[in-house]
Amino acid sequence: MLLKRFRRGRLRKLGIPPEWRRYLERNFVHYGLLPPRDLEELTGHIRVFLAEKVFFGRGGIEVTDEIRVTVAAYASLLLLRRETDYFPRMRTVVVYPTEYLAPYREVDRFGIEVEGYQVRSGEAWEKGPVVLSWEAVLRDSWGARRCRHVVIHEFAHQLDYENGYSDGVPALGKGISVEEWRRVMETELRALRRVEAMGRATVLDRYGAQGPGEFFAVATEAFFMCPAKLSQRRPELYRLLSRYFNQDPASDWHLEGDDSP
Repeated sequence: MLLKRFRRGRLRKLGIPPEWRRYLERNFVHYGLLPPRDLEELTGHIRVFLAEKVFFGRGGIEVTDEIRVTVAAYASLLLLRRETDYFPRMRTVVVYPTEYLAPYREVDRFGIEVEGYQVRSGEAWEKGPVVLSWEAVLRDSWGARRCRHVVIHEFAHQLDYENGYSDGVPALGKGISVEEWRRVMETELRALRRVEAMGRATVLDRYGAQGPGEFFAVATEAFFMCPAKLSQRRPELYRLLSRYFNQDPASDWHLEGDDSP
């Protein structure tokens, strides 16, 4: 453990080369928003992430530094200002050029088992890889789906897995009890399901209505991609996530389009 901390500390002090900064300026929407201290911490996390995780390309894509740095930046955004072990249950990131077809079998919230094939832009496996579509990463980074980001979504699942369960309750720090977390999240999940049933638009992706795990991932996307909207429309949810991530992006950042209706 001491050796790991020493190695990570050395990596974080290296900084990043100029070409990596160009990738961040182009693809990482938060690059110009983070305070200098946070940006320095983020680039240190990127160094550690890329040293410890292995990327593989599928579907004919070549994994470039641009892909690796962009993915690492969005994943590292979830680690700022708090103790982290860098998503310890995952080692690999698999990247496809576009959305891909994947087999699935799941039990929905009504207890019905469904299986088949699904077109996906990303997925996360417990003790397994995170899988991403590079096309989806760029689409979400360039604002085609405001309040959504596939990298943030899938790495939120990795946070959920850290305590050994995929139940929408990540390993909580001091000051947040499991009881409080469940109370807020269950209340907000029920509210999203009511909105979904009525077919109304919402700041939260209605995909989160599937269950607690997906709800946490969707809420995390909104927290980082449109924090002002989430703060205005779901204030209790925003406050809980702000305490968990130890960040207040609604006050600290101004994301273009975040304050639109």
